[in-house]
Amino acid sequence: MMQVDTFDKFIVIGDRLLIKPTKENEKTDSGLFLPPGVQKKEKIFSGYVIKTGPGYPIPSAEMNDEFWKKEQEETKYLPLQAKSGDLAVYIQSQSFDIEINKEKYVIVPQSAILLLMRDDEMI
Repeated sequence: MMQVDTFDKFIVIGDRLLIKPTKENEKTDSGLFLPPGVQKKEKIFSGYVIKTGPGYPIPSAEMNDEFWKKEQEETKYLPLQAKSGDLAVYIQSQSFDIEINKEKYVIVPQSAILLLMRDDEMI
């Protein structure tokens, strides 16, 4: 268990998302229900995106094999679709559970996200 005062100290890596799961029996504000039999082999859950990683790294156009040279371009990333505050529907089997301040969170790769719901009024 981790004790953390703020999420600003977290650095989410690559294409991962930090999500606060909603309660299983909870109905979303938009009225979205996921029946238990949506997929028999994989359980589907939803939660709110707290923080996202920078995205997928893009290789440099100029690949230099001279590794001793100190001048290197800063890594560029292809950003993720998810943003903080989005409601994400994700495949639970690809998530990793963690506990922060006695609350459950999950780390999910973007490839496990099935649907994002964004409230444009909050942006």
